Amino acid sequence: MNELQERLSAIEKELERRKKEDNLAKYNTGRKKHKKQIAFHKCKKRIRFVFGGNRSGKTECGAVECVYLAVGNHPYKKNKKDTAGWVVSLSQQVQRDVAQRKILHYLRKDRIDDIVMISGKKGSPEDGVIDFIRVKNVFGGISTIGFKSCDQGREKFQGSSLDYVWFDEEPPKDIYNECRMRVIDRKGEIFATMTPLKGMTYVYDEIYLNKRNNPEVWYEFMEWKDNPYLDKREIREIESSFDEAELQSRKFGKFLSGTGLVYPDFDESFHVIEPFSVPFEWQDNISIDPGLNNPLSAHWYAVDYDGNIYVVAEHYEAGKDVEHHAKKIYEISESIGWHRDGKGRIEALIDSAANQRTLACSKSVSELFYENGILVNTKVNKDVFSGVSKVKEYLKRDNGKPNLFIFKNCVNMVREFKGYYWGNDDAPVKRDDHAMDELRYYIMSKPLPKKAELATKTAVQLDKERRIKRNNGSF
Repeated sequence: MNELQERLSAIEKELERRKKEDNLAKYNTGRKKHKKQIAFHKCKKRIRFVFGGNRSGKTECGAVECVYLAVGNHPYKKNKKDTAGWVVSLSQQVQRDVAQRKILHYLRKDRIDDIVMISGKKGSPEDGVIDFIRVKNVFGGISTIGFKSCDQGREKFQGSSLDYVWFDEEPPKDIYNECRMRVIDRKGEIFATMTPLKGMTYVYDEIYLNKRNNPEVWYEFMEWKDNPYLDKREIREIESSFDEAELQSRKFGKFLSGTGLVYPDFDESFHVIEPFSVPFEWQDNISIDPGLNNPLSAHWYAVDYDGNIYVVAEHYEAGKDVEHHAKKIYEISESIGWHRDGKGRIEALIDSAANQRTLACSKSVSELFYENGILVNTKVNKDVFSGVSKVKEYLKRDNGKPNLFIFKNCVNMVREFKGYYWGNDDAPVKRDDHAMDELRYYIMSKPLPKKAELATKTAVQLDKERRIKRNNGSF
């Protein structure tokens, strides 16, 4: 009996020791939780980027995701046996000091089957540079976490078939593309945690703007206030050491640009909403920017009884003629039950440039639209600065609520909002601005929403006011 008690006691002590050492089990389980880290782990998309400032918690979630996948105990995904993945850092020194250290922090020692070193001793791997770690998977197999650095060059990233790749900071584009090829066979995933200090690189276009509208792309911004473990006094001290431009990257994880956003108030979490069935009475107008070689942009606009504008549908396509665009506009209008005039025709606003005729065609774009059943009104106000100012008024979140909402399926307008910058000539950059142009045409045709009227006064209040007036201001 004593022998059995001793064994049970030894087991309990071992379990208690493991519990104390198991940093993975403690991750986001206390009273304070990092909600955006949890959202990252829950996301099922195969290309996930976290844009975060320093100390925002971004690297933490990247390391934990690797350990989850290697051990096979991911709490939000279907786990696999014997996974293979890479951790990619900018250099071997950064690997040792950041990503590698985080992996070792969350990987329980009894889960390590073996460590192969590039330099240093595997008895103290945190002091050297690791080549790869063999991890005991909960299903009984062995997973591998390999370590790579961008300074090795693209050739060192060829050949392998992987379940995942974690980029700790932004890699060169050729290495990113090479790693994308490594996860194709296994339908693996790419995730990155980075502070976008390099400015508007390929990551800005392919991930943040998602120019190809890849449904597998997901991103999140993490800032200091999202990290519940940072001391507020420490945050204030760090803030004071950076200028405003750099603070945008280091605090908020925002992309640096030589110029500013035209619409800095635009925020997807406020202005982009899930589509819903719009009442027929809200339907207002369609606005078109008639690019033919460039994309033609058309959006359907509705206005509720409070003056709030909703962008409810879009047609955005390049390289087609007017007949094709008119057909698409009719198809979309039919699908959402859009109103027509007494002769069944559709009305729309369009850039006045549509009235111009070219040597290639004896008819103008507006005439061609008319022949295809769309009555276009070319009397639009094209003043850029007035239009931008008015759009800004609709974007402002007075009392926490804006007056402009964009349906989530209008992906090209959302993308253009995020990438619409002032140029060096104090005018918006003429690049990917087709939806922005026709949005201004429409907004300039509308009065600003009226301020909310005061609530109707009660009979007692009205009687009190009459008494005050009758007695010359005294009650």
